[in-house]
Amino acid sequence: MYYLQVIEARKYAVLADENRISLRLLPPPRGRILDRNGIPMAVNQQNYRALLISEQTDDLDDTLDTLSNIIPIGDRDRSRIRREIERLPSFVPVLVRENLAWEDVSRIEINSPDLPGVMIDVGETREYPLQKLGSHVLGYVSGVSEADLQQSTDPLLQLPDFRVGKAGIEKTYDLALRGKGGTSQVEVNSVGRVIRELHRDDGEPGLDLQLTLDVKLQQYASERLGDQSASAAVLDIHTGDVLVLVSTPSFDPNAFNRGLTPDEWKELNGNAYIPLTDKAIAGQYPPGSTFKLMTALAAQESGILGPEFQVFCPGQLSLGSAVFHCWRHGGHGTLDMVGGLKNSCDVYFYEVARRVGFERIAEMARRFGLGSPTGLDIPGERGGLIPDRAWKEATLRQPWHPGETLINGIGQGFVTATPLQLAMMTAQVANGGFAVRPHLTRQFVDGVKVRNRPAPDWPDLGLSRQSLAVVHRGMNAVTNEPGGTGYSARIQDPTMAMAGKSGSAQVRRISVHERESGVKKNEALPWKERDHALFVAFAPVDAPRYAIAVCVEHGGGGAGVAGPVCRDVLIEVQKRAAEPQADLGPKPDGTRT
Repeated sequence: MYYLQVIEARKYAVLADENRISLRLLPPPRGRILDRNGIPMAVNQQNYRALLISEQTDDLDDTLDTLSNIIPIGDRDRSRIRREIERLPSFVPVLVRENLAWEDVSRIEINSPDLPGVMIDVGETREYPLQKLGSHVLGYVSGVSEADLQQSTDPLLQLPDFRVGKAGIEKTYDLALRGKGGTSQVEVNSVGRVIRELHRDDGEPGLDLQLTLDVKLQQYASERLGDQSASAAVLDIHTGDVLVLVSTPSFDPNAFNRGLTPDEWKELNGNAYIPLTDKAIAGQYPPGSTFKLMTALAAQESGILGPEFQVFCPGQLSLGSAVFHCWRHGGHGTLDMVGGLKNSCDVYFYEVARRVGFERIAEMARRFGLGSPTGLDIPGERGGLIPDRAWKEATLRQPWHPGETLINGIGQGFVTATPLQLAMMTAQVANGGFAVRPHLTRQFVDGVKVRNRPAPDWPDLGLSRQSLAVVHRGMNAVTNEPGGTGYSARIQDPTMAMAGKSGSAQVRRISVHERESGVKKNEALPWKERDHALFVAFAPVDAPRYAIAVCVEHGGGGAGVAGPVCRDVLIEVQKRAAEPQADLGPKPDGTRT
């Protein structure tokens, strides 16, 4: 007795403590995601969960059978539980069911003597209170996968049903939002039941992130686009803040958090309007006539053609045996560069592209960021395509044909861009030719460290002010002069007036027979054969501040379909900027709205 109690006292005290005290890892609260005015977009809510510790139950099937008399446990649940038990150490709790009602919790606790290894845990689950609004930007969280475990040694990933970011902001800033786990030292009895908590370290909660988005503007733009397959992006041309990034139709990220049913997944995946794709950053479309801004700048900056260069448009242009048609049957007559932009004359820009060459146009487009991702801080962005001879020879093993210079020069052919890229292009035209890099967070986040985002110091793109002034005049004429292609979509309040450029991107080949008999209108075509409707704009004209791009898939005419959306959203943006509670960023003079 003396040997055991005195000489070996320390040894057996340690062994007794190990048998009596259990150290448990605590998940930290995930950081919230807020809009620029502090409106919550992603939060946490209390979640009662039933967990199972396999080493504390002698017969798993018997325990699950007993528990299934209290809460529903299906065959899929049982399969998942067994997989998790095989994957994790036997002392790690496995999720059985979550989001339990208080009545279910009470019944489980009352029957606890017959449920060895079953315990109730009060945790948190991710909640997206705005549901579909902003879901492509926010992304969603979901369970830890095998790939996640292989890529990280964070012990938090071993916790039952721990959630990690799988898309959007949730994925990009997962480490910062995740926080640092805590620990709970609890006293347990011989069968593992918790008697009391001895010590608790709550760890560190995840960081709250504030986005550049304005929820009210996001909602307005989403409602304005309605149930169309469409997207819109609005940028502050001086800071790069993304105020609106909408893709419709959308999805509810709460469904991914709780787990999609087969029917829900089938409905989302089978929708012709592809709601799971963020069309604003991953939709790649021919930019159509919005690309003529690049052709006009390339012509002037190359020194080959000036704004006074004139072309007579009879409605078509011949190049060898090929005939290239203008969108207006009968033509536009004689136009200079501003008139070419105002009327969006295809023949004018066919001739400009033929004289300038597409290599110079491609170089200008790349200078504005087209053809590569913008670097936006969420995954899934695509880069579009600015083709050239080398690309075609390497990709298609074909030479570049002279006619392709004409077609690509008006934003058709191989040229593609995303709506966000077009908004960025427009912002750089509007701000005097300075580079803009869009971003979605108001803080600068590096891993788990956060600091205030520094004032932007955008590099100069090296464009002459005269060239930009010509493009500005052309865009102003589009929307604010009678006869402009976007005149019907103008903002009539001169203090809010916008300058824009329409685009109708053709997605089908029009045969010679159809040309002769009359080109079918979009309304007479199947949905997937109709033109994409595009429009880009900036406002206000006299002191540019905001840039927008809208694309309505297979919507028809850009001026008639996308133009009014641009108008209405830009009016709302400028109204919001005038409201005291709205913070739409620093003005060019450094003050704030």
